Amino acid sequence: MTGHERDLDTDDGAAGTEPGAATDGPLTLAPVGVSSFDEQVYRALLTRTDATPAGLAEQLGQPEARVDRAFGRLREHGLVTRMAGRRRRYTAVDPESAVEAMVRDRSSELDRVRGSALALSSMFHAVRRRAGGGGTVEMLNGPEELGRWFVRLQHQVRDEMLVLDRPPYALAATNPVEPVSLGHGVRWRAIYAPEALEVAGALDEVQALAARGEQGRVLPGLPLKLAIADRRIAVLPLDLDVEHAQAAVVRESTLLTALLELFELYWRQAQPIGVEAGTRTDDRQLAQLLATGLTDSAIARQLGLSTRTMRRRTRALYDELQATNRFQAGVQAARRGWL
Repeated sequence: MTGHERDLDTDDGAAGTEPGAATDGPLTLAPVGVSSFDEQVYRALLTRTDATPAGLAEQLGQPEARVDRAFGRLREHGLVTRMAGRRRRYTAVDPESAVEAMVRDRSSELDRVRGSALALSSMFHAVRRRAGGGGTVEMLNGPEELGRWFVRLQHQVRDEMLVLDRPPYALAATNPVEPVSLGHGVRWRAIYAPEALEVAGALDEVQALAARGEQGRVLPGLPLKLAIADRRIAVLPLDLDVEHAQAAVVRESTLLTALLELFELYWRQAQPIGVEAGTRTDDRQLAQLLATGLTDSAIARQLGLSTRTMRRRTRALYDELQATNRFQAGVQAARRGWL
């Protein structure tokens, strides 16, 4: 083997970018550990039912030995198989199944890395608490830092996430991370201020999250935002000024214990969100929504009714319950066991 070939081998084995290699197409395998040259070989093999190293080397204008080594690495990745017979001949494995298996393997590796990071983080903060380094409360400044920490908290959670949700929002109110966490079996309890559900599209999103396993409730007058992961770390915004947001990261302490107790108190006071759009509108469903504190227009949207129809049914409900306002209706509905 020449020195030049040894240099090529070194480059082949790492997932890097090689001049002239096809790296900007729809399929990019570098994130799962396939080098640019090996991917080039794999793409070329996909255009054939099978090929020998010599045949593919001629097509690519590369040394046969280099292509042969690429086949060996692709075989280890599960992307190609060697056909029977003395002559080395390879065929590609269906990318849909082969690449999906590689993604699963890489995901498992990343989960192990994430678990190690959490263990190291616990060690880091434990040392600083023992040293009096003030690791119990960490201050965050600005919406960007707060947003990064909230996303980080969701990626770290393993068992349970507790959230108090209310506007205003610095960014869009949608949360792309939560469905992934729910899919991994995280128990997610969220308490929403009524005005949070009046944001355009919010009711649809909450219903979609409920279908994935979120337990959602509504509490009128919710005064703050809060997120607690696994009962060991919390992010607490200190005011509602989204442009100059300040927040505290609170780790295991009496303060965190107090925040947990506050969440559970609010949870007991909040009303479940249990009505899905498209269900039959009856007195029980309407009473539950009225008790959440949502506006008439928000209730009408959730029930798929016009605001006029919703108000007409509300008046009929008040007559049945012998009530003149929402509070009295809620009392009477509770006595009937509707809430």
